[in-house]
Amino acid sequence: MTQNPEQAKPDLSKITEVEVSELAQRLERDDYKNAFECLNDWHLLRSLAFQRPELVESYMYLLDLEAFDEC
Repeated sequence: MTQNPEQAKPDLSKITEVEVSELAQRLERDDYKNAFECLNDWHLLRSLAFQRPELVESYMYLLDLEAFDEC
């Protein structure tokens, strides 16, 4: 059974501080069955960083985002 990708996306406006903390803890432990699970969590944290930065401020180091010059 295939899952619609739109259904799999969580509503970022409803994610709580506790859920972000749990997400960050999973990423820190790197305790995943496969790389795709980790990548899904990383992409979720990254999306939150852009849309709800106040929730992710303490976990930015997990994203390893660096400013770069596009000149």
